[in-house]
Order: sequence, then C-alpha cells, then structure tokens
Amino acid sequence: MQAQKHILVVDNDAERRQQLATVLAFVGEQFQVLCEAEIEQHLAETPNILTIILCGDISAKLQNLIKANPTYPFVYHDILDKKQVNGYANVIGELTTPLNYAQLTQLVHHSHQYHNNLPNKRDITRSSALFRSLVGVSAPMQQVRFLIEQVASTAANVLILGESGTGKEVVARNIHNLSDRRKGPFVPVNCGAIPAELLESELFGHEKGAFTGAISMRKGRFELAEGGTLFLDEIGDMPQPMQVKLLRVLQERTFERVGGAKSIKANVRIVAATHQHLEEMIKSNQFREDLYYRLNVFPIETPALRERKEDIPLLLQELLTRYSSEQGQSVRFTEQAIASLQEHPWPGNVRELSNLIERMIIMYGEQVVNVGQLPLKYQHLDVDEQAIEYPEEIQEREAINELFAGFDYDDEDDTQTNTEHELTTSATNSNSAVDILPHQGLNLKEYLAELEVALITQALHKNDWVVARSAELLGMRRTTLVEKMRKYNLQKDA
Repeated sequence: MQAQKHILVVDNDAERRQQLATVLAFVGEQFQVLCEAEIEQHLAETPNILTIILCGDISAKLQNLIKANPTYPFVYHDILDKKQVNGYANVIGELTTPLNYAQLTQLVHHSHQYHNNLPNKRDITRSSALFRSLVGVSAPMQQVRFLIEQVASTAANVLILGESGTGKEVVARNIHNLSDRRKGPFVPVNCGAIPAELLESELFGHEKGAFTGAISMRKGRFELAEGGTLFLDEIGDMPQPMQVKLLRVLQERTFERVGGAKSIKANVRIVAATHQHLEEMIKSNQFREDLYYRLNVFPIETPALRERKEDIPLLLQELLTRYSSEQGQSVRFTEQAIASLQEHPWPGNVRELSNLIERMIIMYGEQVVNVGQLPLKYQHLDVDEQAIEYPEEIQEREAINELFAGFDYDDEDDTQTNTEHELTTSATNSNSAVDILPHQGLNLKEYLAELEVALITQALHKNDWVVARSAELLGMRRTTLVEKMRKYNLQKDA
C-alpha cells in the first residue's frame, strides 16, 4: 500500500513552525516541519509529499526549489514579498492569518487535484484550471476529468449528456481551454432558447435584405466561433429542418448565410450537449439518427449530484468561496447541515445547490447555518439546535484571539467592566490565581461563555447597539460579533 502523502512545512522561524504544526495536527493531516537547510535532503529521501508550505523570506534557494520541482504544488504563508512567488505555475495558493480549518481543507483538496492531474498533464497551468472548475473527488468526476483530457487535444466532436444543472457547459469550456483551439473563441448557443424561425440566422448569419428587418449583413455563430469551439447546448430541442442543415455543415464543413449564395468554410469544433435521451427521441422520429452519430463521436456523461454526494462538502466550499469573492458575503454550514444536504436528492443538481447557497447568504449572511435554518425540503435530519456547538477551531481561535483581545477599560463608571478587567488581570498572575478559582472548581466553558456575553452586552450598550463599533471595541470582526449575538440570542430591548 502506498504511504499517505504528507505536508511539508519549510520555515526558519521555529515559533511559526510550531504554530503551523499545531494547526496541522489538529486538522489531522500527516506533516513534517523543517528549516530551509534540511529541505534538499528531505526531498531526496522522502518524495511522497502532498504539498510544500513555504514561510517567511523566500530565498533564491527556495525560488530555485519551486522551479526545479514542477510535480510538487507549493503554498506560501506569511512571506515578506509576494513577488517572490509570482509567475510559478506550481504555486497554487496562500495560507492567510489566522489559519482555519476551511482554508486548510481547501489547500489539501487543491493539492490532491494537482497530483491527480500530473500523469496526463501536458500543461500544468491549463490542467490546474481544469481541476479548479470541476470540483469533486468522487469516481464519476474523476472519470469526467479523464475523458476531457483524452479528447481535448483531438478534433473529435463531443456530445455531453446529463441532467440539467450538472455542469455540461463547464465540461465544454474545459474541453476548449485544454485544446489547441484555446486561443480562439468559445461561442455557446442554447438551441432551445431561440425560436425555430430565427435559429438558422442565429447559427449561419444573414445577408442584407434576406428577410424583413434584415437591414444589414450579420455574422452567425459559426463565423463568430471561427478557429475556436461552438457549443450547441440543448441540441435535442433543435427543430428537424435545422437538424438537416446542421448535418450538412458537419459533413461538408461549409455553410451559406441566409439569403446568400457564397459558401463559407467552417473551421470550428462542435461540442453539443443535451439533458434529453436522444436515442429515445430517434425512435419517435424527433431527432435524426444520422445527426446523432455525427455528434456522438466522443460522449461524456456528467453525473447527477445525487450520484456523487461525497463531493457536496467540496462543492459547498468552492461555491462559498466564489460568492464571497463576487459579493463580499458568505455563510458557514454546520456539519449537521452538510450531512442533511447530502441526504437531499438534488433534482436540480449543482445549479440547485448554488441557488440554495445564494438564498442562505441573503437570509443569513456571515452567520452559521444549521439544519433548522435550511428550507424545509432540505431538512433531512432531526437536530437539537441547543446542542449545536461551534467547530473546535472557531472556539479555540476566537476564545484566545478575540475574547480577551483589544478591550477598552477606560470607562471608570462601568463598574462591571472594571471588575471583569481585574478578574482577567489577576488570572494572569500565578500568585493570585487561587483567589479567583473556587475550592469546589467551576465549569470553565460556562464561565467563559457568561463572561463573553457580559462583555459583548456592555460593548453593544456603549455603542447603542451599532455592531460595527461594538466589534471594533471588542477587537473582533463584525461578522464574528453577529454570529455570537445570534448564538447567545442577544437582542436590543424594545
């Protein structure tokens, strides 16, 4: 059995190395930490590496290391100058501060994708783009990626089959981006969205005066896709008269504009897609059999989301990252909520999942979504809301970095604040710790929660319940304060 790949941390700062080691151990990943002087010997002796994290100053030696090892994905953390890692195809991301479970999970995911792509790679940059857009580690998705890589460099027509919302256009775009035609245009046409009487003009263009309203010559999609790829989506909805004309173009590679007599060469690659069962349509004379076999040179079937439920957590993370980048807002899903989503049949597939995330962002922006916050049809688990706890990394990071950081104790009239300040100050003094710890002991978690509620409430009252100013006073992010207010059900008195 092949040994599990591990994460390699290269850092000359011993304290930072230890911090990273603590987080990686908590996440449960195999790892090893070492200084720059030890890296070359380690690579020679232990090549089974998932990814290499470079920290601090990226020396010329480490830059040469990146260049010399294109089969290893690199990640940087807390470096002095990002220009030191720009331009390298195998530098796949950055670990920001504070470290958290989500970004480490994403790092591991992208690192595995990078390695999975290496056996068939012709261009690391292009292949990495393929894996980022086709999220999933399930067997069906690995098969889709394999087929894309096999057919991309050929001139074969491709027929993409699958239910609505499974990402057929994403597959088509990746075929184009990995092909020799990638510098040419990618032109999509939805054959079901264009009226039958206009589809011919849309595909082949028309000459001036060809019909009423044709006041000038217009190029069609075939001409616009010259040298590139024409994506015919929902090909099953194409009317039979147009099927005959399309078949002629595929056979002869020439066409005429509507109202024209000049033959125009069609230097395009055809990728078609449909959610319909074309073989059944052939039996009922709704689709031409000869066109079907012209298009179906290389079929690729996109799996339904219910057939790859293990990919749902990765899809959630990827879609949340995109929405956060585009809209500046996001949400968090509890493990129970994710488990409930994995029980859903997803008739709308990835498109349905994307729409659900957008709805959750609108309703619960920057908050934690549990089963109870999901729409009723997605609630497939019975969960006690009172029993839900924050993920361990949120508890630890926020308790340490935010609860006791940045408080303002200058208000001498606030007796309770001064009292809490004295307690926390005395708790740091080993000689007086016995004075605040009861002989019978205490429940530290409940005590910290009560203290947290008291400090948050004071900050909100001081700032007339303006969350942004209260968060600044408490030394935490506004979104974190909103989550805590919801967690403790803190509301302004009417």
